[in-house]
Amino acid sequence: MKLPGRLVLLGHPVRHSLSPVFQNAALRAAEIPLTYEALDVPPHALADALAQLRAGRAAGNVTVPHKAAFAEACDRLTALATRTGAVNTFWCEGSRVVGDNTDVAGFRALVTSVLGSAPDEAVVALLGAGGGAAAVCAAVEGWKGSRLIVFARNRSRAEQLRARFPRLVTLAATAAEALHGSTMVVNATPVGLSGDEFPVALSAIPRDAAVMDLAYRPDLTPWVVAARRAGHRAADGLEMLIAQGAEAFERWFGRAPDIVREHRAYDQPPQSRSPPRRRTGRRGRRRCSRRGQSAG
Repeated sequence: MKLPGRLVLLGHPVRHSLSPVFQNAALRAAEIPLTYEALDVPPHALADALAQLRAGRAAGNVTVPHKAAFAEACDRLTALATRTGAVNTFWCEGSRVVGDNTDVAGFRALVTSVLGSAPDEAVVALLGAGGGAAAVCAAVEGWKGSRLIVFARNRSRAEQLRARFPRLVTLAATAAEALHGSTMVVNATPVGLSGDEFPVALSAIPRDAAVMDLAYRPDLTPWVVAARRAGHRAADGLEMLIAQGAEAFERWFGRAPDIVREHRAYDQPPQSRSPPRRRTGRRGRRRCSRRGQSAG
């Protein structure tokens, strides 16, 4: 299998990303002579960056805010990329850029790490309506009898998400409306990448609901830490990041990476971040963020 000319992550910003850490660890373990680079590409420069990557037969990943725009620029999309309207993984076939979405598999892995398996009859409160949110919808589409209630401050994006998944998605006018009666709450906004703000107050989340944060940090996001203390089954997006990255690695090179080596790249063995068994206790409270923008 011919190696790509370059391996990159496209986003804006990208300085927070752990993808170079674990992808470079996987490349070293596999003895592949490439370096995974993070490229900070503002939206106005995306077209020029893609032209350069096409000419250089590059492969890589795409993160916020480019997933939808990159999908529109690809020459060919896989079925999942078409379904979500978002690309987070790409490679070149000759002069053609192929876009895929491995975030769907990543979210499935995140849910399995928390619940043990995909749930049936789930009511998912989804915060945000960007590329990450679309991947969540595509995953939930495979859960028997499940549905999503979406709240996003960008109403246009929320309506696009509902149009893409009309039998699955209902829009909520407020976060409280989305949370009411939910069995799972998913944060697909940038809130949590930095600072100590919460996407929604824990006091507003049903007591038995699982909490999934697509944002991540080397040490759990504050929202997930507080959710666990309050007795929720909860995890942040690091498991999703590693799982989608492993799927991407296999697309690029035709073989799976060393997952244990990827975890060890930042001293986080696979089991160390697993959610604890449910316990009862006082529910944590923290100031809610007012940003709530959609991820991707």
